[in-house]
Amino acid sequence: MHTLDPSVGGVATSVLALSRGLARRGHKIDIVVLDEASAPWIQDVDLSVHALGSGLTSYRYSRALLPWLRKHGSEYDRVVVNGIWQYLSLAAWRRYAGSSIPYYVCPHGMLDPWFKETFPLKHLKKWLYWPWAEYRVLRDAAAVIFTSEEERLQARRSFWLYRAREKVSPLGVEASPILPNAKSEFLSRYPQLLSTRNFLFLGRFHPKKGCDILLDAFARLSSRESTSLILAGPDQIGWEKDLRRQVESLNLTDRVVFTGMLQGAMKQGAFASADAFVLPSHQENFGISVVEALAAGIPVLISNRVNIWREIDADRAGYIESDDLTGTTRLLQRWIDTPPAERQTVRQNARHCFAQRFEIDRAVDSLLRILNEPQAAP
Repeated sequence: MHTLDPSVGGVATSVLALSRGLARRGHKIDIVVLDEASAPWIQDVDLSVHALGSGLTSYRYSRALLPWLRKHGSEYDRVVVNGIWQYLSLAAWRRYAGSSIPYYVCPHGMLDPWFKETFPLKHLKKWLYWPWAEYRVLRDAAAVIFTSEEERLQARRSFWLYRAREKVSPLGVEASPILPNAKSEFLSRYPQLLSTRNFLFLGRFHPKKGCDILLDAFARLSSRESTSLILAGPDQIGWEKDLRRQVESLNLTDRVVFTGMLQGAMKQGAFASADAFVLPSHQENFGISVVEALAAGIPVLISNRVNIWREIDADRAGYIESDDLTGTTRLLQRWIDTPPAERQTVRQNARHCFAQRFEIDRAVDSLLRILNEPQAAP
């Protein structure tokens, strides 16, 4: 994979969780990344990590990667490539296509047609690259592993030249141990949240996440009780300043709290302080933060562009609406209007949904079934 930096998104979290789960089953796991060996997010990883140095340009071209794979690649029984549209997938194809060692590709939402519709010029650029590179990467993989049925179906709409042995295997997270002081520590830092019903957004600040729509919807909310909105996450593209200006223009300064990226006890404290989790994304492949909320027993209010929305809806673990202002406003208002007894039922459903679908051991079982399938002769 290209990085283990948790601020880039949920892929790093999910890969580490699956890798630890596999290691607990007795499998030897090595993770190859295009990070610097000195990167702070690598230092405490309790797995074998080979950091080959940052790749060049946004394509992350690495002179070291293919030679490393040629030297060490025969030491492995299975190779899993996380992500496409960067050099690592092409290097894996060059090393393993046609060999006795099968490789698998996890696109992590990178084939979603939302990108084609939203960034048509970038999609055209990808078309120039697709036939001779990524098409072959997917075609020759032992399997292309999608994290949900929705992702699998959407992927077929991006490029007409498409061949893949499709499989579906959900991601999962490890339920965090309960830290008894996490909530009090979080609220001591943000005391304005003590006596309010709190909505929590946790994720990267990026236009695809719908944060701007969420603020407009929150301003429209009608409630007899005091409500607050927690916006927690890294500001990768400098969008936070625009969101803060939006907060001021909507007169929400006293009701919206920006926390930055949260980890450890502070992250647990945010979940424990939340009445509901909200994510009105325009495109979300899986939503690790959604699953983390379920693990904490927090109802999730999400758009129907979060690819696990069908599972959430089936288990009644939250509410689903469209990814526009009307839908997001309805999400918040529906939860505010939900009677207390029914809210408690949804919380119980959230825990059940996590345990039955997204607990890490279930995800590991699913992945192992795919990895252990008999391979056709090369």
